[in-house]
Amino acid sequence: MLDEITITRAIIDRYFEKLNRNLELDAAIVGGGPSGLIAGYKLAKAGYRVAMFERKLSIGGGMWGGGMMMNEIVVQEEAKRILDEVQVPTREFQPGYYTADSVLCTSTLCSQAAKAGLTIFNLVSVEDVMVREQRVVGLVINWTAVEMAGLHVDPLTIRAKYTIDATGHAAEVMHVIARKVDAKLFTDDGKVAGERSLWAEVAETNTVNNTREAFGGVFTAGMCCNATFGSYRMGPVFGGMLLSGEKAAQLVAERLQAEK
Repeated sequence: MLDEITITRAIIDRYFEKLNRNLELDAAIVGGGPSGLIAGYKLAKAGYRVAMFERKLSIGGGMWGGGMMMNEIVVQEEAKRILDEVQVPTREFQPGYYTADSVLCTSTLCSQAAKAGLTIFNLVSVEDVMVREQRVVGLVINWTAVEMAGLHVDPLTIRAKYTIDATGHAAEVMHVIARKVDAKLFTDDGKVAGERSLWAEVAETNTVNNTREAFGGVFTAGMCCNATFGSYRMGPVFGGMLLSGEKAAQLVAERLQAEK
């Protein structure tokens, strides 16, 4: 016989057990798109304590919709191996171009990252950061519903050794730092440069090149890289996003390893 209060208690107890377990992290990922999922997958597989905070109900960012709501995506040769690793089937369209079903791809990335040990908190927004000595040391979080309703409700905090901003075009964490911290970003003018128009070839290369530390303790991943450092957007080719997430995880893991 099912008891409604037992069901409620199970959800509350398990959720807060999970939240309490992730108050102190090796890495916090903000944004649940493909680059963030790959970064979380790689870091979790390596044994680090890593959690993701996504403001929306769904995880996966813009990958669900493919191109203009036609649910297919394209990856190039260099990134196909990542989809092979997480067991997403691809089909060659012509030499160097591979397609994948966007729904299968996105759901598989979510599943594989969670199975690897990434803890995902959806419907949670990052509204601020904690900074000590010109370095981000944690996140300030609140329910997305509080933000949407414009309620004055004080947030809670997460401590993290490193943060990955994978919030896509919005570059949300970088904008918070630029707006609220009395210090410059590691960009040419110390500010968020903003993204440029669509140029897939250049954008794909720059997405990986711009995957780097953009402020003390904060790395960019995915489209956030180009929005922060001022490069182009790429449209529905996702190889650079996957490669960027992988690189962000490598950079963070190197720092964590060096600190042991």
